[in-house]
Amino acid sequence: MVDLLLIFIGSALVNNFLLSRFLGICSFLGVTTNLKSAAGMGAAVTFVLSITSILVWFIQYYILEPLGLTFLQIAAFILVVAVLVQLLEFFIHKRSPALYEAFGIYLPLITTNCAILGLALLIPSKQYDLISSLVFALGAGGGYTLAMCMMAGLRQELEFADIPQSMQGPALVLLIAGIMAMAFMGFAGLAPM
Repeated sequence: MVDLLLIFIGSALVNNFLLSRFLGICSFLGVTTNLKSAAGMGAAVTFVLSITSILVWFIQYYILEPLGLTFLQIAAFILVVAVLVQLLEFFIHKRSPALYEAFGIYLPLITTNCAILGLALLIPSKQYDLISSLVFALGAGGGYTLAMCMMAGLRQELEFADIPQSMQGPALVLLIAGIMAMAFMGFAGLAPM
């Protein structure tokens, strides 16, 4: 149980996908203009990360390794992510139009989010079992959502600040992201890398 807690804390705070591993930066910079969008994207990514972790674990340990096809890992995982997102989009659209509307554009955007592929590649390299893989994905999604919402909150507050013209836009966002990354480095003593 302690190991699972350390995996969760490690993936959410210590090795945050956005601020430590720099995975998913495109959505971090583009979608964090308001809090609702950031939270929606975070929820969608967490959902897809969780399902991806389970599928990737089964594919890795029941197909790729037994058949000696580990060299196809990247291609297989890209295919899994793309098919999963498309199937989820289709299923949610048919079964729950309200949820489909709530996800909006965020579900198709996840197909190109490198945090999903990063998680898929990290699970076999860390040799997690199925439960640890799911906890790792939930922690990664929670950390992703936390960082997205923090940036969105800061960006909304900065709308009312007197910022020099040269620092407005992407320059300030990248500066804030760097400061947030340094703040998250303070969690390094909580869990193993």
